[in-house]
Amino acid sequence: MQNCIIYTYDKKCINALQNKAIYSIIIKLCGRFDTLRNFLPDELNTTTELDFHNNGKIRNYCPDGGSGNTKECKTDFDKIKAGCLWLFEQFFVRNQKSDINIVEYIMMWLSYKLNQKTYDGIKNLNDFYTKYIENNMHYTNCDDNGKDCNESLKNNTGYRNYKEIIDNKNELLSINLGHMSKFYDAFKLLCKMYTEIGSSDTISNKSLNCAKEFVEKYDELNNPNNTKDNAYYQVLSTLSSDYKNFKKYCSNSNIDCSNIPPLPDIKTKENGVQISEPSSEVTPSSSSVTNKLIPVLSIIVAIPIFLGIFYKVNNKEFINNLRDYLYAIIKKYIICLPFLY
Repeated sequence: MQNCIIYTYDKKCINALQNKAIYSIIIKLCGRFDTLRNFLPDELNTTTELDFHNNGKIRNYCPDGGSGNTKECKTDFDKIKAGCLWLFEQFFVRNQKSDINIVEYIMMWLSYKLNQKTYDGIKNLNDFYTKYIENNMHYTNCDDNGKDCNESLKNNTGYRNYKEIIDNKNELLSINLGHMSKFYDAFKLLCKMYTEIGSSDTISNKSLNCAKEFVEKYDELNNPNNTKDNAYYQVLSTLSSDYKNFKKYCSNSNIDCSNIPPLPDIKTKENGVQISEPSSEVTPSSSSVTNKLIPVLSIIVAIPIFLGIFYKVNNKEFINNLRDYLYAIIKKYIICLPFLY
């Protein structure tokens, strides 16, 4: 059997050597977000000594400053818009082997920032897309510091510009900002797992604690109203795959990660019925059904006995009392019978 794991929603088979490459990719992925956070902290009112405009060519994505040709991001919202474009540049222009699913992590970050305060006319990702992506030349035309990069982007990703990449994942825009913000919290924990793993043959306590927190956050986000074709399920699947990739990396690198907790199955609802993939830890449902059947079967067995008593006993008052008692018991359990269906 081929030694592989499942990575991302595409369900590609990844061997051990490729898994180490994926580990390196995720380390770089997390590093890019760390860099942006150094210049634009996640939390509001958090100060930084670094000038936002000194982060590479991020100034190119700021509005005109009004004096000469100098661009400048003066507001938090200007910085969010520029930061989003900078992330696309880093992952899809500077990095020639990016996984298209990285756009999910970018949308998580964007949602997190938009959800922190009220911005005029922006209630969800769809609003942001309509106002600041759909007709924005930075998204519709790939430009690498004045050099056309549409063809190179298409060769690397299959798409000619950032807008096409987003359009391929446009179902993400339907997830509300609050949920995507929580996905971003989970993503940050995932990054800490990777970056804090340590260099010994045993996973570090920091990494292990982050793994435990990740599983708790993931379980909180595991919505039972999922269907396998919706965006929420896809984001959960990507997080799940990168978590499993981490465990596989441990195994391939002879690092003891046996204490890392398993992820719960993704809950889904198919045809109006809530289901989840089977787990070895799940107690078989047949035992609970059997427990509920026992009282009903006892009644069925008891009925012939009571009928015999009715036939042989001539005490009319006793018969009436017994009949009323039997009727009450049968009525009680008949009401409980719908659980069988």
